[in-house]
Amino acid sequence: MLTEQQRDIIKATVPLLESGGEALTTHFYQLMLGNYPQVRPLFNQAHQASGTQQRALANGVLTYARNIDRLEALGPLAAQIVNKHVALQIQPEHYPIVGTCLLQAIKEVLGPELANDGVIDAWRVAYQQLADILIGAEREAYDTLAAAPGGWRGGRTFRVVRKERESAQIASFYLEPVDGDAVLDFKPGQYIGLRLVIDGQEVRRNYSLSAAPNGVGYRISVKREPGGVVSTHLHDRVSEGSTLELFPPAGAFTLKDGDHPLVLISGGVGITPTLAMAEAALMNSDRTVVFIHYARDAESHAFGQLVHRWRAHYPQFKPYIVYEHSDDGAPDAPDALGRPTLEQLKQWLPDPPVFDAYFLGPKPFMAAIKRFLTQLGLPEGHIHFEFFGPAEDLN
Repeated sequence: MLTEQQRDIIKATVPLLESGGEALTTHFYQLMLGNYPQVRPLFNQAHQASGTQQRALANGVLTYARNIDRLEALGPLAAQIVNKHVALQIQPEHYPIVGTCLLQAIKEVLGPELANDGVIDAWRVAYQQLADILIGAEREAYDTLAAAPGGWRGGRTFRVVRKERESAQIASFYLEPVDGDAVLDFKPGQYIGLRLVIDGQEVRRNYSLSAAPNGVGYRISVKREPGGVVSTHLHDRVSEGSTLELFPPAGAFTLKDGDHPLVLISGGVGITPTLAMAEAALMNSDRTVVFIHYARDAESHAFGQLVHRWRAHYPQFKPYIVYEHSDDGAPDAPDALGRPTLEQLKQWLPDPPVFDAYFLGPKPFMAAIKRFLTQLGLPEGHIHFEFFGPAEDLN
Protein backbone atom coordinates (compact mmCIF):
# COMPACT_ATOMS: atom_id res chain seq x y z
CA MET A 1 0.00 0.00 0.00
CA LEU A 2 1.39 3.39 -0.97
CA THR A 3 2.10 5.79 1.87
CA GLU A 4 1.29 9.49 1.55
CA GLN A 5 4.98 10.22 1.19
CA GLN A 6 5.31 7.68 -1.62
CA ARG A 7 2.33 9.20 -3.42
CA ASP A 8 4.03 12.57 -3.24
CA ILE A 9 7.20 11.04 -4.70
CA ILE A 10 5.26 9.50 -7.59
CA LYS A 11 3.55 12.82 -8.34
CA ALA A 12 6.90 14.59 -8.21
CA THR A 13 8.18 12.34 -11.01
CA VAL A 14 5.46 13.50 -13.41
CA PRO A 15 7.58 16.35 -14.90
CA LEU A 16 10.41 13.87 -15.48
CA LEU A 17 8.06 11.49 -17.26
CA GLU A 18 6.60 14.30 -19.34
CA SER A 19 10.04 15.28 -20.61
CA GLY A 20 11.76 11.91 -20.80
CA GLY A 21 9.13 9.20 -20.60
CA GLU A 22 9.73 7.87 -24.09
CA ALA A 23 13.47 7.49 -23.50
CA LEU A 24 12.66 5.64 -20.28
CA THR A 25 10.25 3.23 -21.93
CA THR A 26 12.54 2.68 -24.93
CA HIS A 27 15.28 1.56 -22.54
CA PHE A 28 12.72 -0.54 -20.64
CA TYR A 29 11.79 -2.49 -23.78
CA GLN A 30 15.45 -2.99 -24.68
CA LEU A 31 16.09 -4.47 -21.23
CA MET A 32 13.03 -6.69 -21.18
CA LEU A 33 13.21 -8.06 -24.72
CA GLY A 34 16.96 -8.55 -24.45
CA ASN A 35 16.99 -10.27 -21.06
CA TYR A 36 13.66 -12.14 -21.13
CA PRO A 37 13.17 -13.77 -24.54
CA GLN A 38 10.10 -15.63 -23.25
CA VAL A 39 8.03 -12.41 -23.46
CA ARG A 40 9.04 -11.50 -27.03
CA PRO A 41 6.02 -13.27 -28.61
CA LEU A 42 3.74 -10.88 -26.71
CA PHE A 43 5.07 -7.79 -28.51
CA ASN A 44 4.72 -6.67 -32.11
CA GLN A 45 8.21 -5.87 -33.38
CA ALA A 46 6.78 -3.50 -36.01
CA HIS A 47 5.34 -1.36 -33.20
CA GLN A 48 8.73 -1.48 -31.48
CA ALA A 49 10.51 -0.31 -34.64
CA SER A 50 8.08 2.56 -35.24
CA GLY A 51 8.18 3.73 -31.61
CA THR A 52 4.41 3.44 -31.10
CA GLN A 53 4.79 0.81 -28.37
CA GLN A 54 7.20 3.04 -26.46
CA ARG A 55 4.93 6.08 -26.77
CA ALA A 56 1.94 4.04 -25.66
CA LEU A 57 3.71 2.79 -22.53
CA ALA A 58 5.07 6.26 -21.75
CA ASN A 59 1.54 7.66 -21.97
CA GLY A 60 0.21 4.89 -19.73
CA VAL A 61 2.89 5.38 -17.08
CA LEU A 62 2.35 9.13 -17.15
CA THR A 63 -1.43 8.75 -16.83
CA TYR A 64 -0.96 6.42 -13.87
CA ALA A 65 1.42 8.83 -12.12
CA ARG A 66 -0.91 11.79 -12.71
CA ASN A 67 -3.86 9.91 -11.22
CA ILE A 68 -2.13 8.14 -8.34
CA ASP A 69 -4.57 9.82 -5.89
CA ARG A 70 -7.69 8.86 -7.86
CA LEU A 71 -7.22 5.52 -9.54
CA GLU A 72 -10.89 5.46 -10.58
CA ALA A 73 -9.91 7.93 -13.33
CA LEU A 74 -7.84 5.16 -14.93
CA GLY A 75 -11.02 3.23 -15.81
CA PRO A 76 -10.93 3.54 -19.63
CA LEU A 77 -7.16 3.06 -19.83
CA ALA A 78 -7.26 0.07 -17.47
CA ALA A 79 -10.11 -1.52 -19.44
CA GLN A 80 -8.17 -1.14 -22.68
CA ILE A 81 -5.04 -2.66 -21.14
CA VAL A 82 -6.99 -5.57 -19.65
CA ASN A 83 -8.68 -6.36 -22.97
CA LYS A 84 -5.39 -6.33 -24.89
CA HIS A 85 -3.80 -8.51 -22.22
CA VAL A 86 -6.68 -10.99 -22.30
CA ALA A 87 -6.53 -11.24 -26.10
CA LEU A 88 -2.81 -12.06 -25.85
CA GLN A 89 -3.22 -14.26 -22.74
CA ILE A 90 -0.96 -12.25 -20.42
CA GLN A 91 -0.51 -14.18 -17.16
CA PRO A 92 0.43 -13.17 -13.56
CA GLU A 93 3.96 -14.54 -14.01
CA HIS A 94 4.64 -11.90 -16.67
CA TYR A 95 4.19 -8.99 -14.25
CA PRO A 96 7.35 -9.47 -12.14
CA ILE A 97 9.40 -9.37 -15.35
CA VAL A 98 7.86 -6.05 -16.33
CA GLY A 99 8.35 -4.65 -12.82
CA THR A 100 12.01 -5.64 -12.65
CA CYS A 101 12.80 -4.06 -16.02
CA LEU A 102 10.79 -0.91 -15.32
CA LEU A 103 12.63 -0.24 -12.06
CA GLN A 104 15.99 -0.94 -13.68
CA ALA A 105 15.14 1.43 -16.52
CA ILE A 106 14.17 4.18 -14.05
CA LYS A 107 17.47 3.76 -12.25
CA GLU A 108 19.61 3.77 -15.37
CA VAL A 109 17.84 6.52 -17.32
CA LEU A 110 17.25 8.98 -14.47
CA GLY A 111 20.55 8.27 -12.71
CA PRO A 112 21.31 7.84 -8.98
CA GLU A 113 20.61 11.47 -8.06
CA LEU A 114 17.05 11.52 -9.38
CA ALA A 115 16.29 7.82 -8.95
CA ASN A 116 17.38 7.48 -5.33
CA ASP A 117 16.27 4.68 -3.01
CA GLY A 118 13.12 6.56 -2.00
CA VAL A 119 12.01 7.03 -5.62
CA ILE A 120 12.70 3.39 -6.51
CA ASP A 121 10.83 2.12 -3.43
CA ALA A 122 7.84 4.35 -4.22
CA TRP A 123 7.69 3.10 -7.80
CA ARG A 124 8.10 -0.51 -6.67
CA VAL A 125 5.02 -0.21 -4.47
CA ALA A 126 3.13 1.79 -7.10
CA TYR A 127 3.86 -0.76 -9.81
CA GLN A 128 2.73 -3.65 -7.58
CA GLN A 129 -0.48 -1.76 -6.84
CA LEU A 130 -1.20 -1.41 -10.56
CA ALA A 131 -0.19 -5.00 -11.27
CA ASP A 132 -2.56 -6.29 -8.59
CA ILE A 133 -5.43 -4.29 -10.13
CA LEU A 134 -4.75 -5.63 -13.63
CA ILE A 135 -4.12 -9.22 -12.53
CA GLY A 136 -7.40 -9.25 -10.63
CA ALA A 137 -9.36 -7.83 -13.56
CA GLU A 138 -7.73 -10.24 -16.01
CA ARG A 139 -8.41 -13.24 -13.76
CA GLU A 140 -12.07 -12.26 -13.63
CA ALA A 141 -12.16 -11.86 -17.43
CA TYR A 142 -10.55 -15.27 -18.01
CA ASP A 143 -13.03 -16.91 -15.63
CA THR A 144 -15.99 -15.19 -17.31
CA LEU A 145 -14.86 -16.21 -20.81
CA ALA A 146 -14.30 -19.82 -19.76
CA ALA A 147 -17.70 -20.11 -18.05
CA ALA A 148 -19.75 -18.52 -20.86
CA PRO A 149 -21.61 -20.71 -23.41
CA GLY A 150 -19.13 -21.70 -26.10
CA GLY A 151 -16.30 -20.20 -24.07
CA TRP A 152 -12.85 -21.53 -23.35
CA ARG A 153 -9.65 -20.78 -21.48
CA GLY A 154 -6.27 -20.36 -23.16
CA GLY A 155 -5.79 -21.57 -26.74
CA ARG A 156 -8.32 -23.48 -28.83
CA THR A 157 -7.70 -25.00 -32.25
CA PHE A 158 -9.73 -23.68 -35.17
CA ARG A 159 -9.70 -24.77 -38.82
CA VAL A 160 -9.76 -22.42 -41.79
CA VAL A 161 -12.92 -23.59 -43.56
CA ARG A 162 -12.84 -20.82 -46.15
CA LYS A 163 -10.34 -18.22 -47.37
CA GLU A 164 -11.42 -15.36 -49.59
CA ARG A 165 -9.58 -12.51 -51.25
CA GLU A 166 -11.41 -9.27 -50.47
CA SER A 167 -9.04 -6.84 -52.20
CA ALA A 168 -5.47 -6.70 -53.51
CA GLN A 169 -4.19 -6.55 -49.92
CA ILE A 170 -6.93 -8.08 -47.70
CA ALA A 171 -7.95 -11.73 -47.28
CA SER A 172 -10.69 -13.13 -45.07
CA PHE A 173 -10.33 -16.32 -43.03
CA TYR A 174 -13.47 -18.17 -41.92
CA LEU A 175 -12.62 -20.14 -38.77
CA GLU A 176 -14.51 -22.97 -37.06
CA PRO A 177 -13.40 -24.98 -34.00
CA VAL A 178 -11.87 -28.40 -34.67
CA ASP A 179 -13.81 -29.84 -31.71
CA GLY A 180 -17.11 -28.98 -33.43
CA ASP A 181 -18.57 -27.33 -30.33
CA ALA A 182 -20.24 -23.92 -30.21
CA VAL A 183 -18.13 -20.78 -30.05
CA LEU A 184 -18.29 -17.88 -27.65
CA ASP A 185 -20.55 -14.98 -28.55
CA PHE A 186 -18.83 -11.61 -28.83
CA LYS A 187 -19.66 -7.93 -29.11
CA PRO A 188 -19.28 -6.39 -32.58
CA GLY A 189 -16.01 -4.46 -32.60
CA GLN A 190 -14.05 -7.00 -30.57
CA TYR A 191 -10.99 -8.95 -31.71
CA ILE A 192 -9.45 -12.37 -31.18
CA GLY A 193 -5.88 -13.34 -30.40
CA LEU A 194 -3.85 -15.74 -32.54
CA ARG A 195 -0.84 -17.76 -31.44
CA LEU A 196 1.39 -18.96 -34.26
CA VAL A 197 4.83 -20.49 -34.63
CA ILE A 198 6.57 -19.04 -37.69
CA ASP A 199 10.01 -20.34 -38.64
CA GLY A 200 10.41 -21.72 -35.14
CA GLN A 201 9.46 -18.48 -33.37
CA GLU A 202 6.25 -18.00 -31.40
CA VAL A 203 4.26 -14.85 -32.22
CA ARG A 204 0.89 -13.55 -31.04
CA ARG A 205 -1.37 -11.04 -32.75
CA ASN A 206 -4.85 -9.55 -32.38
CA TYR A 207 -7.25 -9.31 -35.33
CA SER A 208 -10.68 -7.69 -35.41
CA LEU A 209 -13.68 -9.96 -35.97
CA SER A 210 -15.15 -8.80 -39.27
CA ALA A 211 -18.57 -10.50 -39.23
CA ALA A 212 -21.42 -10.50 -36.73
CA PRO A 213 -21.61 -13.33 -34.16
CA ASN A 214 -23.22 -16.56 -35.39
CA GLY A 215 -22.39 -19.10 -32.68
CA VAL A 216 -20.60 -21.36 -35.18
CA GLY A 217 -17.34 -19.65 -36.12
CA TYR A 218 -15.46 -16.41 -36.63
CA ARG A 219 -14.19 -14.35 -39.55
CA ILE A 220 -11.05 -12.26 -39.51
CA SER A 221 -9.88 -10.13 -42.46
CA VAL A 222 -6.16 -9.50 -42.60
CA LYS A 223 -4.25 -6.90 -44.60
CA ARG A 224 -0.87 -7.95 -45.96
CA GLU A 225 1.50 -5.44 -44.34
CA PRO A 226 4.88 -4.67 -45.96
CA GLY A 227 7.38 -6.67 -43.94
CA GLY A 228 4.62 -8.02 -41.70
CA VAL A 229 5.73 -11.41 -40.39
CA VAL A 230 2.28 -12.63 -39.36
CA SER A 231 0.20 -11.09 -42.14
CA THR A 232 2.57 -12.46 -44.79
CA HIS A 233 2.42 -15.89 -43.17
CA LEU A 234 -1.38 -15.86 -43.13
CA HIS A 235 -1.63 -14.73 -46.75
CA ASP A 236 1.01 -17.04 -48.19
CA ARG A 237 1.14 -20.11 -45.98
CA VAL A 238 -2.29 -20.50 -44.38
CA SER A 239 -4.98 -21.98 -46.62
CA GLU A 240 -8.31 -23.78 -46.36
CA GLY A 241 -7.82 -26.76 -44.08
CA SER A 242 -5.02 -25.15 -42.07
CA THR A 243 -5.43 -24.90 -38.29
CA LEU A 244 -4.82 -21.89 -36.06
CA GLU A 245 -4.74 -21.49 -32.28
CA LEU A 246 -7.20 -18.82 -31.11
CA PHE A 247 -7.67 -17.07 -27.79
CA PRO A 248 -11.19 -15.93 -26.78
CA PRO A 249 -12.62 -12.61 -28.08
CA ALA A 250 -11.85 -9.42 -26.18
CA GLY A 251 -11.92 -5.67 -26.70
CA ALA A 252 -13.58 -2.54 -25.30
CA PHE A 253 -14.34 -0.85 -28.66
CA THR A 254 -17.81 -2.36 -29.03
CA LEU A 255 -21.15 -1.44 -30.53
CA LYS A 256 -23.55 -0.17 -27.88
CA ASP A 257 -27.30 -0.58 -27.97
CA GLY A 258 -29.25 2.49 -29.00
CA ASP A 259 -32.02 3.93 -31.16
CA HIS A 260 -30.03 6.81 -32.66
CA PRO A 261 -28.75 6.51 -36.23
CA LEU A 262 -25.47 4.62 -36.35
CA VAL A 263 -22.54 6.16 -38.24
CA LEU A 264 -19.58 3.94 -39.12
CA ILE A 265 -16.53 5.60 -40.68
CA SER A 266 -13.47 3.59 -41.70
CA GLY A 267 -10.21 3.99 -43.55
CA GLY A 268 -8.39 1.08 -45.18
CA VAL A 269 -8.40 -2.13 -43.15
CA GLY A 270 -10.19 -0.20 -40.39
CA ILE A 271 -13.31 -1.43 -42.17
CA THR A 272 -13.09 -4.83 -40.45
CA PRO A 273 -14.76 -4.14 -37.07
CA THR A 274 -17.25 -1.73 -38.65
CA LEU A 275 -18.49 -4.58 -40.86
CA ALA A 276 -19.38 -6.63 -37.78
CA MET A 277 -21.07 -3.58 -36.25
CA ALA A 278 -23.06 -2.81 -39.41
CA GLU A 279 -24.16 -6.41 -39.90
CA ALA A 280 -25.30 -6.79 -36.28
CA ALA A 281 -27.23 -3.50 -36.37
CA LEU A 282 -28.92 -4.34 -39.69
CA MET A 283 -29.90 -7.83 -38.55
CA ASN A 284 -31.14 -6.90 -35.09
CA SER A 285 -32.63 -3.40 -35.34
CA ASP A 286 -34.28 -0.87 -37.63
CA ARG A 287 -31.85 1.95 -36.85
CA THR A 288 -30.38 3.85 -39.77
CA VAL A 289 -26.81 2.81 -40.55
CA VAL A 290 -24.63 5.36 -42.36
CA PHE A 291 -21.54 3.52 -43.61
CA ILE A 292 -18.66 5.64 -44.92
CA HIS A 293 -15.50 3.93 -46.15
CA TYR A 294 -12.30 5.47 -47.50
CA ALA A 295 -9.98 3.36 -49.69
CA ARG A 296 -6.89 4.23 -51.71
CA ASP A 297 -8.45 3.04 -55.00
CA ALA A 298 -10.70 0.35 -56.49
CA GLU A 299 -8.00 -2.30 -56.18
CA SER A 300 -7.67 -1.58 -52.45
CA HIS A 301 -11.41 -1.42 -51.84
CA ALA A 302 -12.47 -4.47 -49.82
CA PHE A 303 -16.00 -5.87 -49.31
CA GLY A 304 -17.56 -3.82 -52.13
CA GLN A 305 -19.92 -6.63 -53.17
CA LEU A 306 -21.05 -7.18 -49.58
CA VAL A 307 -21.87 -3.48 -49.20
CA HIS A 308 -23.85 -3.63 -52.47
CA ARG A 309 -25.88 -6.57 -51.14
CA TRP A 310 -26.64 -4.76 -47.91
CA ARG A 311 -27.70 -1.66 -49.84
CA ALA A 312 -30.15 -3.73 -51.88
CA HIS A 313 -31.53 -5.66 -48.91
CA TYR A 314 -31.73 -3.07 -46.13
CA PRO A 315 -33.45 0.27 -46.90
CA GLN A 316 -32.02 1.78 -43.70
CA PHE A 317 -28.44 1.15 -44.90
CA LYS A 318 -26.79 4.28 -46.38
CA PRO A 319 -23.29 3.50 -47.73
CA TYR A 320 -20.79 5.99 -49.17
CA ILE A 321 -17.44 5.01 -50.71
CA VAL A 322 -14.53 7.40 -51.24
CA TYR A 323 -11.35 6.69 -53.23
CA GLU A 324 -8.24 8.73 -52.66
CA HIS A 325 -7.26 8.24 -56.31
CA SER A 326 -9.52 7.99 -59.35
CA ASP A 327 -9.67 4.77 -61.34
CA ASP A 328 -11.41 4.97 -64.71
CA GLY A 329 -11.40 1.20 -64.96
CA ALA A 330 -13.29 0.62 -61.70
CA PRO A 331 -16.58 -1.29 -62.15
CA ASP A 332 -18.43 1.14 -59.87
CA ALA A 333 -17.73 4.82 -59.44
CA PRO A 334 -17.11 5.96 -55.85
CA ASP A 335 -19.32 8.58 -54.23
CA ALA A 336 -16.37 10.97 -53.94
CA LEU A 337 -12.64 11.28 -54.51
CA GLY A 338 -9.92 12.54 -52.19
CA ARG A 339 -9.52 12.54 -48.45
CA PRO A 340 -12.11 13.24 -45.73
CA THR A 341 -13.38 16.81 -45.48
CA LEU A 342 -15.80 18.53 -43.15
CA GLU A 343 -18.04 19.60 -46.03
CA GLN A 344 -18.20 16.05 -47.33
CA LEU A 345 -19.32 14.65 -43.96
CA LYS A 346 -21.91 17.41 -43.59
CA GLN A 347 -23.61 16.07 -46.74
CA TRP A 348 -23.83 12.49 -45.53
CA LEU A 349 -24.21 12.57 -41.75
CA PRO A 350 -27.44 12.98 -39.79
CA ASP A 351 -27.83 16.15 -37.77
CA PRO A 352 -25.93 15.99 -34.45
CA PRO A 353 -26.36 15.26 -31.64
CA VAL A 354 -28.79 12.52 -32.67
CA PHE A 355 -26.33 9.90 -33.96
CA ASP A 356 -23.62 7.64 -32.59
CA ALA A 357 -20.32 7.60 -34.50
CA TYR A 358 -17.70 4.84 -34.54
CA PHE A 359 -14.53 5.21 -36.58
CA LEU A 360 -11.27 3.41 -37.18
CA GLY A 361 -8.30 3.70 -39.52
CA PRO A 362 -4.77 5.13 -39.74
CA LYS A 363 -3.86 7.70 -37.10
CA PRO A 364 -3.96 10.85 -39.33
CA PHE A 365 -7.32 9.70 -40.71
CA MET A 366 -8.74 9.19 -37.23
CA ALA A 367 -7.43 12.53 -36.00
CA ALA A 368 -9.21 14.25 -38.89
CA ILE A 369 -12.50 12.39 -38.35
CA LYS A 370 -12.48 13.15 -34.63
CA ARG A 371 -11.83 16.82 -35.32
CA PHE A 372 -14.63 17.00 -37.90
CA LEU A 373 -17.17 15.28 -35.64
CA THR A 374 -16.31 17.69 -32.83
CA GLN A 375 -16.64 20.67 -35.18
CA LEU A 376 -20.06 19.39 -36.23
CA GLY A 377 -21.15 19.55 -32.59
CA LEU A 378 -21.33 15.84 -31.83
CA PRO A 379 -20.98 15.39 -28.05
CA GLU A 380 -17.98 13.42 -26.81
CA GLY A 381 -20.21 10.67 -25.45
CA HIS A 382 -21.39 9.90 -29.00
CA ILE A 383 -17.86 9.59 -30.42
CA HIS A 384 -16.25 6.13 -30.25
CA PHE A 385 -12.89 4.97 -31.60
CA GLU A 386 -9.93 2.67 -31.03
CA PHE A 387 -6.43 2.55 -32.49
CA PHE A 388 -4.79 -0.28 -34.35
CA GLY A 389 -1.98 -1.61 -32.17
CA PRO A 390 -0.91 0.44 -29.14
CA ALA A 391 -3.26 3.18 -27.99
CA GLU A 392 -2.09 6.71 -28.68
CA ASP A 393 -3.48 10.15 -28.00
CA LEU A 394 -5.42 11.49 -31.01
CA ASN A 395 -5.00 15.02 -29.77
